[in-house]
Amino acid sequence: MTQTGCGSSRHEAAQQEAPSDPEPSSAKPTATSSTPASVDDSRPVIVAFGDSLTAGFGAEPGNSYADFLQKDLDAAGLHWRVVNQGVSGDTTSDGLDRVNQVLAAKPRVVIVEFGGNDGLRGLPLQTTRSNLEQMIRALQSAGVTVVLAGMTLPPNYGPQYIHTFEQIYVELAAKYQLARIPFLLEAVALDHSLMQRDGIHPTGPGNRKVAETVMKYLKPVLKAQ
Repeated sequence: MTQTGCGSSRHEAAQQEAPSDPEPSSAKPTATSSTPASVDDSRPVIVAFGDSLTAGFGAEPGNSYADFLQKDLDAAGLHWRVVNQGVSGDTTSDGLDRVNQVLAAKPRVVIVEFGGNDGLRGLPLQTTRSNLEQMIRALQSAGVTVVLAGMTLPPNYGPQYIHTFEQIYVELAAKYQLARIPFLLEAVALDHSLMQRDGIHPTGPGNRKVAETVMKYLKPVLKAQ
């Protein structure tokens, strides 16, 4: 959730202080395809790779942003298959451990959405940056196009920590020439009707809006494939 700096609207979006571990590991879902894939499904694959925001934590089954993204792609006549590899509670270290699982899906495009749990737990920012960078390099080395979803943190983490955290995404996107979603929750974070009571995770209708945000940045990437 990041722009080129620390916008006040993003800080307001995270007004509620987040618990240090909002996503219990016992709730971790299995990575799934957002549409049933037939045996001869030849559509190129987009992997939505992340934590609870990708997994659709707290929303009804079939209501993750990845599910809505598949519907948006289908409606736009874009023949891609979305595979949801979001796991609630994952940090960037967990994500790095799962890169080979992502590559096993043979994706052409991967939407990388990690870091929120690192920040909420106050993990060293250099570790977060290093893990994200290793993910990006591993994916790019396999010929995958990476879309990086930016993140932010609640204001109680302090302006310096938040700014340094947000800049990780800006700097990595520039270094590796990535398409970057400035703020994954830009369309929902300030609308309490689209957020769950924890103030962190979108509702099902909120995830529909998140998918629209992702689609805005993803479409030019797909057209260049």
